[in-house]
Amino acid sequence: MVEERKCSFCGKVITPGTGKMFVKKDGSVLFFDANKCYKNMIELKRVPRTTLWTEKAHSEKDARLKNAAAKAQAPKE
Repeated sequence: MVEERKCSFCGKVITPGTGKMFVKKDGSVLFFDANKCYKNMIELKRVPRTTLWTEKAHSEKDARLKNAAAKAQAPKE
């Protein structure tokens, strides 16, 4: 069975036989589905959490909205 891999930057599923594998000097392995993701993370040193089109950014935004909604519904003393 083929192992399902996710892009280390954007979080999308990588189809088998495609993508790029990057091995860092410390031995950790990063997988990228597109050159766009590779350039953003390795060359431009961007953080997935702050890049708007990534899954991590979407989950951060959802968490912030839930937290704000919870604070708005909390009873005031």
